[in-house]
Formats: sequence, C-alpha cells, structure tokens
Amino acid sequence: MDLQLTAKVALVTGSTAGIGLAIAHRLAAEGAEVILTGRTEARLAEARTAILQETPTATLRTVAVDFGRAEQVSALLEQVPAVDILVNNVGIFEPKPFADISDEDWLRFFEVNVLSGVRLSRQYFPQMLAKNWGRILFISSESALQIPAEMIHYGTTKTAQLGVARGLAELTKGTEVTVNSVLPGPTASEGVEEFLQKLAGEGKTREQAEHEFFRDARPSSLLQRFISPEEIANMVAYLASPLSIATNGASVRVDGGVVRSIG
Repeated sequence: MDLQLTAKVALVTGSTAGIGLAIAHRLAAEGAEVILTGRTEARLAEARTAILQETPTATLRTVAVDFGRAEQVSALLEQVPAVDILVNNVGIFEPKPFADISDEDWLRFFEVNVLSGVRLSRQYFPQMLAKNWGRILFISSESALQIPAEMIHYGTTKTAQLGVARGLAELTKGTEVTVNSVLPGPTASEGVEEFLQKLAGEGKTREQAEHEFFRDARPSSLLQRFISPEEIANMVAYLASPLSIATNGASVRVDGGVVRSIG
C-alpha cells in the first residue's frame, strides 16, 4: 500500500529510540523527510545511522533538544519553522508512590509529556489549517484510560494529551487537517527490556519473565506479549498519511487488547 508520504516533512519528537525511532524509520521508508530529535548529538547520530542502514535513501535531519526546557523548544521551532506531520512522541515515565510525587515531579511530567506537544502544535497547527493539509499525532498510552496506581502522574499527563488532541481536532472542521491520539499498550522499548532483565533474575529467562508479567500484571491483554515498536509505527504511519482523512479526533488503541472496553 502506498501511503502517499513522499516529500512530506515529518517531525518526530523523542525519536532516538523505542517507539519514536520506529516511527521515524517507518515514515522515512515511506518517503517522508524526517526530522529526528533527541537530547544529545551522540544519540541522534546513532538513530540516523540505524535508519540509513536499513533505508539508505532516507532523507533525514537531526535537531538536539530537551523538551523539558521551553527555550530549547523555541530554538527548535526557529530551525524547523514548518512541517506537514507532527508526531508528539516524547515522554517520560517513572514509577513512584503517590505521596512521594512532589510538585516538581508533577510540573516536570507536564512540561515534557503535555506542554512539549502544546508548544509545537501552537506553531504548526495554524500553518496546517492555512494550507488545508496536515497531521498531528499525540502518542499517548493505554495508561490514559487505565491510570496506573504506581505512576499516577504519568497516567494523568497521558489523559491530558487526549484532551488536547480532541480539542484541536474540533478546530479542523471542513479541512484536510486531522489530529489524533495513538494509545500503545505495553511495548518492548529499551526501558521495558531493562525492566524484564531485572524481573528475570537468576534462573529465569526473558520469555518466562514476560509470560509472568502478563499473567500477573496485565492479565487482560489479548496479545499476551509486549508489542513491538514497529507495530505501533505501522499505525502511526497510516494515520499520518492522506489515506486516513476519515479518522479525526480519535483515540486509536494499539494496546494488544489490554483495555477492556468496546468504545
């Protein structure tokens, strides 16, 4: 299937690893010019090399930016004044007892997980409306619907993303601009792999640890394994394409069936 992304310019935040890197790679493979972002030049170089190894024809740019710092986001907007596709993927998470989550923690999570997407959308969204084409995608989480007790601050920011995305979508009536959210379930990112290794411990394989995780911690999963970042990227690439025009203001779950809901 031709996703018709050739020559589209896509900015993917937090794209040096995991879901963000997989999204960047998929969009580049479809012919989009992709702007990679990450906090260090070293990680950006690694991501660029990884994509070019598999897609030598990829058109890539890199920008180092810490999305927790407003001044660095402003600098990014100066370097990248316009895009066709914005993927708000960057995010942080940290298990922490509710009583121990400080004001500083709450503000840090909102700064990165919510305000980063708001700041970028504030510049790119009006431009998309003016030219009557564009795609904004917020990479949220199934945690937006099922707030995890061990990281309430994280889940709350993911719910906030859904609100921002739906609100922006309401402003697109009658246009070729769409704004959607993607809700991944438990995904085999770098952090999850480290988590599994710790969980495994002595005398237990990674596969056994994964099996026990879904048996005990995520029994509602229909997939009963971690989702690959590439499986998330496939959905994002479709939603970023002209083919997805009828999907707007939606929260699209790629959660392996973890959320027990028909809506």
